[in-house]
Amino acid sequence: MLDNAGVIDELIGRAAADDDDAIEELTEIADAEPERLRPYLGRMLDAGVLWPGTMYRAAGADVVARVVALVDAGEEPELIGRCLFVLAHSRHQLAYEAMRRWMDRPPPGADLLHVGMPEYAQEGGWTIDPDGSRRELCGDVAHEWQPREAPAPQFNPECPWCSSPLWTAADLDGSEPALAHTGWAGRLRFRTCFYCSCYTTLFSEVTPDGGSTWWAGNTRPSFLQVNSRPEEPPSLLPVVGRARSNPFRAGAWSAGGSTLGGHPQWIQDAEHPACPGCGLVMNYVGLIGGADLYEFGEGAYYLHVHASCGFAAVTYQQS
Repeated sequence: MLDNAGVIDELIGRAAADDDDAIEELTEIADAEPERLRPYLGRMLDAGVLWPGTMYRAAGADVVARVVALVDAGEEPELIGRCLFVLAHSRHQLAYEAMRRWMDRPPPGADLLHVGMPEYAQEGGWTIDPDGSRRELCGDVAHEWQPREAPAPQFNPECPWCSSPLWTAADLDGSEPALAHTGWAGRLRFRTCFYCSCYTTLFSEVTPDGGSTWWAGNTRPSFLQVNSRPEEPPSLLPVVGRARSNPFRAGAWSAGGSTLGGHPQWIQDAEHPACPGCGLVMNYVGLIGGADLYEFGEGAYYLHVHASCGFAAVTYQQS
């Protein structure tokens, strides 16, 4: 029987040969116990196993420096993109310093990349603000978020687009440790349209007394089809449960994955919306999985806030 080192060595060898099952196993280890991969990340880099970048969450300065050197060397664009994902998920100071430098002096091949350095950083839960400073978008504390039947119904006005009652997706006490990184103080209520938020980011104006009002600047997509009958939103409201073992344990795919705080599991690319008030990227609050709302629910709703401007946002992703 292989010991832990033997198991991971075998997985690395298989992953280098494009074995999808091995890559998935390494990814699961990185989600559950990122430090377990730390001693093997140099070997993974040697073997060209760079994707997904989440496997490098525990990367130390030695590995990060090597990845930075690969980008500086001007490798092919696909490899540069994968290296940037690795750097983003490493969250290392050297990664920030390199990305900040590349914003002013782009590395060879950067003109072929699809997005800029701040957008790559957002994949790892942080960003580079316009003044060049680093800002964390996600928190280090995460809790299970368990949908339960909501207490006495609250008055929810109608969606201006589809006439469905607006959905109270979350009602939070700002003192929750999982919200500390957002800077929010007071009660934080997310009220949105369960149906229309599946098609575009919806913003609301929020106040510390729990106020949540549809933002008049929301723009209805031309492709949004409105049902002849309003759609009833879920009657569930998530309550905070036990602490997750680490900030990366959110699950967008299966029941029980809804999580307050921590880092999201994106179904597609990272999608941290820009605040409509100031344009800065908003802080991530939590994820509500569709599988926790309905028996055959799909996709996930992602909640965000920008405390200084008083805006909340809900985005949705589905495979």
